[in-house]
Amino acid sequence: MTEIFLTVFFISILLFFLGTGIWVAISMIGVSALGMMFFTSRPVGDAMATTIWGTSSSWTLTALPLFVWMGEILFRTKLSENLFEGLSPWMQKLPGGLIHVNVVGCALFAAISGSSAATVATVGKMSIPELRKRNYPEKILLGSLAGSGTLGLLIPPSIILIIYGVTVQESIAKLFIAGIIPGIMIAIIFMLYVIVWSLINKKIMPKSFENFSFLEKLKRSKKLIPVILLILGVIGSIYTGIATATEAASLGVVGALMLSYFQKSLSLETFKKSLLGATKTSCMIAFILAGSSFLSLSMGFTGLPRNLAIWIESMNLSPYILIMVLMIFYIILGMFLDGISAVVLTMAIIEPMIRQAGFDMIWFGIFLVVVVEMAQITPPVGFNLFVLQGMANRDMGYIARSAFPLFLLMIIATLIIIIFPEIALWLPEQMIQNLK
Repeated sequence: MTEIFLTVFFISILLFFLGTGIWVAISMIGVSALGMMFFTSRPVGDAMATTIWGTSSSWTLTALPLFVWMGEILFRTKLSENLFEGLSPWMQKLPGGLIHVNVVGCALFAAISGSSAATVATVGKMSIPELRKRNYPEKILLGSLAGSGTLGLLIPPSIILIIYGVTVQESIAKLFIAGIIPGIMIAIIFMLYVIVWSLINKKIMPKSFENFSFLEKLKRSKKLIPVILLILGVIGSIYTGIATATEAASLGVVGALMLSYFQKSLSLETFKKSLLGATKTSCMIAFILAGSSFLSLSMGFTGLPRNLAIWIESMNLSPYILIMVLMIFYIILGMFLDGISAVVLTMAIIEPMIRQAGFDMIWFGIFLVVVVEMAQITPPVGFNLFVLQGMANRDMGYIARSAFPLFLLMIIATLIIIIFPEIALWLPEQMIQNLK
């Protein structure tokens, strides 16, 4: 019963702090301090200082601000215009037409951003007015954009995968490579949904489109070539072992700066804004990670994770039932917390259970991110819904209903990853073999 009491204590205090509007990081530090004061003999101040400094000075974590900065730089370029102009000639003749620009555009920008909200904002900034001008149905326009924006969390470089890797001490390079095939798979599932939806609703889909020769298509896509080369350079350098995730992030920042310079969108003002935006985001995430590490230490001293793992094991749950329970748990949690907070708040307890059950932590990281992606399109705290609400001038309920079919598709994608774990593990294994 001790572990149940401790669990109730930690969760109750944490929910109280969060409910009063205290920052997530401070809430975690507060509940950790109280837990250590009441249930351990370890000096709280000493433990807090040592743990927070140890987390903040992690070399692995340096990839985070660099990838965030790369996304911030490209967010301020003409990339959204180039995405639409370059992709539309290739997509317009598919069933669903230019709606596919939302899906493919989000997948491409996800590969240079790592942020779901930034992905939705960048692609939506150009696609919403263009698709409305061409009379595409609002429901599929906003739904596809909301759902596809979640790819920003999965397709590398992913901010949340960096956070997960630092939290559970797994290779960020392996996590990045593991996210590629599941990310492409989900994008293909979304495109298939757009095709089926458009065939069913053929009467309300616009029928007019321009004719482009192959050379004209190539000409209109030439502005995307530098972006694609940047993506291939960053991911390829990690896959081949030429660069670590941190070194690849540095290459990405240099490439993004060069790209914005040649596009004439780099000025002193945009440089300052990108640097300030990256600093704010990185500091917020680093603060949450510091709170998370102290929470993990506090729980470790109380013995809660170990006792919970033993308790779960005594229930003789099959690994698949455990995973299904966790999927439901994270979907519910994601209705009230953003993805980063949901991961760092729970890993101190969840990690021992997963290791005890024998799951590969690289695979679980991909599973977790796909499930957390769903939280981006679930009310009341769906970040993608908030971003779209401001851009599309639609109420939250309408956008959430539009995105709901893609939420269901993500559940299907999660089940596929559970049944076929090789989808996430095959590419990292190939990377390891290439490095030998």
